[in-house]
Amino acid sequence: MPPSPSRSLALMAGASLALLAGCGSSSDSGSDGSTASDSASSSRIPVVASTNVYGDIVERIGGDHVDVTSIISDPDQDPHSYEADTRNQLTLSKAKVVVENGGGYDDFVDRMLKSSDSTAQVINAVEVSGRTAPKGGELNEHVWYDFPTVAKIADSIATALGKADATDAAAFTRNAETFKAKLTPLESKEAQIKKEHGGEGIGITEPVPLYMTEASGLVDKTPAEFSAAVEEGSDVSPKTLRETLALYSDKQVKALVYNAQTSGPQTEKVENAAKAAGIAVVPVTETLPKGQDYLGWMTSNVDALASALAK
Repeated sequence: MPPSPSRSLALMAGASLALLAGCGSSSDSGSDGSTASDSASSSRIPVVASTNVYGDIVERIGGDHVDVTSIISDPDQDPHSYEADTRNQLTLSKAKVVVENGGGYDDFVDRMLKSSDSTAQVINAVEVSGRTAPKGGELNEHVWYDFPTVAKIADSIATALGKADATDAAAFTRNAETFKAKLTPLESKEAQIKKEHGGEGIGITEPVPLYMTEASGLVDKTPAEFSAAVEEGSDVSPKTLRETLALYSDKQVKALVYNAQTSGPQTEKVENAAKAAGIAVVPVTETLPKGQDYLGWMTSNVDALASALAK
């Protein structure tokens, strides 16, 4: 997707990598000048994930057998318009497994892979999901908000890690099963929301949370022209903006599920309109908030949605 001039969160070209390695190890020096930590790190499978969402899932499955680098781990970085650097290229060239979102979300990964001699196994989350664009519409590439898809991704990660390290393949499979079992309560929460609020309307600023809200039986009332323009970084027409704001002033929706990671004057008007009307605002993000893991983050998102609808 092209860079968005209206996004308020500017990207820094030389953004630091977040190294999300597994458990630590001793740093005692060996006779050759190397350290135990160096040895342990070199024995782990080098994995690169486009964002810390996938990096965290890899860590849950790979444990201390993986050394994970998440290229994007800062909420101030926008994958849609991220510009990779030579350090990213070097790290990617050493990976044995790469996890990308796909669907046009993190194209920088494919560009770097094509310009290198990488032989890494590549997991494309959108391809794993089997999701396609609806007739006459656009693909919603934010598949990490779709829990059945995340379960498939977990299996794909376990398979790829098992190919890279056959000795520990059974452990990766077990870890994936444990991870998937923890997705079940999230799907149950969605089912409960659907039972209690199915058919109720919500508003969004971008399609980031739609897989979660649709699974919860909620109906997005936002004009398609508004959310598409915001995601693409183009201006919303005055007519579309008026229609969108009327959702809140006329109380046609129960909640606004707002992408807090990217905002601008038009989305701020929508947020202010919701608050002025006493309509709950549920902020969501595209990458993991600091200090959270995937399961905890998604639990918070689903719980926040349920609480907002219950008001």
